[in-house]
Amino acid sequence: MAEAGLTARMRKSPAKEHRPPEKETTDMYETEANNKIESSTQIPSEVISAMGELSGKILARTVLPWSEHCTECVWPTCYSTCELYLPREDQRCRRFVDGMVRIECPSAVNSYLLKIRFKRWGKLWTPGNVRLSPIERAQRVERRDYRIGRALHQLPLPTAVKRLVTGKRYVFKKRMAQRRVAEGEFPTPTCFLLECYNPEDHTIRLSLTMRSADKHVRIPFQELIEVTPGFHRVRISRDRISNVIDLRSPFHIEIIPNDVPDGTTLYFGVTDFVQEAVTPTEKKKKPPEKTQRKVKCVVWDLDNTLWDGILVEDGPDKLRLKPGIAELIKELDRHGILHSIASKNNAEEALQTLKDFGIADYFLCPQISWQPKSQGIQEIARQLNVGINTLLFIDDQQFELEQVRAIYPDVQVLKAEDYPRLLQIPECQAPATEESTGRRKMYQLEEKRQVLAEGFGQDYVGFLKHCNIQLTILPLTEQSLERVHELTQRTNQMNFSGNRYDRDVLRKILSTPYLDTYVLDCTDRFGSYGVIGFCIVDSREPRMTDLMFSCRIQSKRVEHAFVSYIIRKYISELSKDFYANYRKTPRNAPSGQVFADLGMREESVSDGVSSLIFPKSQELADDGIVRIVLAGEPVVTV
Repeated sequence: MAEAGLTARMRKSPAKEHRPPEKETTDMYETEANNKIESSTQIPSEVISAMGELSGKILARTVLPWSEHCTECVWPTCYSTCELYLPREDQRCRRFVDGMVRIECPSAVNSYLLKIRFKRWGKLWTPGNVRLSPIERAQRVERRDYRIGRALHQLPLPTAVKRLVTGKRYVFKKRMAQRRVAEGEFPTPTCFLLECYNPEDHTIRLSLTMRSADKHVRIPFQELIEVTPGFHRVRISRDRISNVIDLRSPFHIEIIPNDVPDGTTLYFGVTDFVQEAVTPTEKKKKPPEKTQRKVKCVVWDLDNTLWDGILVEDGPDKLRLKPGIAELIKELDRHGILHSIASKNNAEEALQTLKDFGIADYFLCPQISWQPKSQGIQEIARQLNVGINTLLFIDDQQFELEQVRAIYPDVQVLKAEDYPRLLQIPECQAPATEESTGRRKMYQLEEKRQVLAEGFGQDYVGFLKHCNIQLTILPLTEQSLERVHELTQRTNQMNFSGNRYDRDVLRKILSTPYLDTYVLDCTDRFGSYGVIGFCIVDSREPRMTDLMFSCRIQSKRVEHAFVSYIIRKYISELSKDFYANYRKTPRNAPSGQVFADLGMREESVSDGVSSLIFPKSQELADDGIVRIVLAGEPVVTV
């Protein structure tokens, strides 16, 4: 084996030992681990008012036992190796600056808010369930749980005894939370509801993930939520989530703020599955059915309506858009009014014609078939999740207008010849705002998520390709040294050398000319993972002496893409075989499969470290999942 280089001798001396709990029980829920209460005077009155808007309007909700957790949890090793470890009273790791602080707010649905000041790698986590309780019972259960938690916190018991009692209570709560839900056992939730107040002066991107507890189910439900300064209420329909994961079986939920500095503060109201209903007061206020609502979507016929001519008779080359219709569609779109199609035509040919006219992107959920147009109208309303009385249907044939109106009298109709006055119709009057301008794109993103959820099934590779994973590779610098230091201290499951470096050693590596360093930053369509990997290559041989990844990207083929890229780079530049050191452990063995997957083989073993080789004459196969980006170089998909 060639000289392993400076890195083999640059290991950090063991960190000071922290004594972890005697038994692993994961984080105990914050009612057992925290006892802080603060006043609601720190929250603006308009936010307090907004938090109370749904009081009395939610029939039932779950009582999800949220707790603080870590995106890089490798219990118990990290308690003795991670400099970010800060013990709570129960010796678990404190991942929020002050824990989960209760803010009394009687007007809120659950009568309180949670204030969280996030530390790096901190996340909210809970076992999920859809066991809804009537709102009064849910509040009683939560109040009882809180009282028991506070009592346990305050009991003058020896630490070991208190830890035993709270640990047993945690196990019971977890078992109850993860019990499978039988069909019809509980009311059906309408949505997952998240209320959040962002007091910061910048937008915070939250990655919401729901993942089956069954390790064989690999595709999670994910949503990227942009929380601008102020109050937000986000609803995610139950149907969207259940298209991806089985909500009756055990699953987990986590909320991770992306790339936020220590101390970033958020306030959470309801964060549960809920069943909402229209209150009697709202029913009284509801306008009569015959009163037309504001138009949310214009549904167009095609032949002699959107264009002059009939596609199946004249062919696409003889068709012409109606005068000014493209500009009209774009203007309505700017005001947040959506567009769709209900047409009797050949779908493939009609969609291609719309593309040729340059307007296909403006039409959501097009229904092009030979079925009655009323069926298309119904499907458009369902897919857009809007009231059918917010649709306006335009057709050149009176028969089609009457057929739709006979089935759905609440749908507004318009003769094709009257399309120029759309902008003057009162129901189409809406201001052009930043939100309205982006409404169509929001729906298009939602449509892609639906395709993602329903189209991949168990095709995990297909799912990953749709995630748009991007890996940015940069050299180690003084600016990234601190984050890399944290990574080297915490990674275990995907640390292939076992080395842990202190800051001085990293600086020495930085100044060593023959040691090439790689800092890896990863993003996908659901959020940013931040710095997730670090690699050192001794360019003299060449040999990868260190490789480590965050467990957040495990099983996403990021490690395969990077190692493949590195092998190609050095074989191309030096025309030599490529080597890698691998110290196999029970923790990193599953991830270490990456080397075998890429065709590396063991050449020798010394002091527990395997020397792997990839011959320069050997071919590398790519799976086309991860886009690799380097400063000043073309993007490569590996």
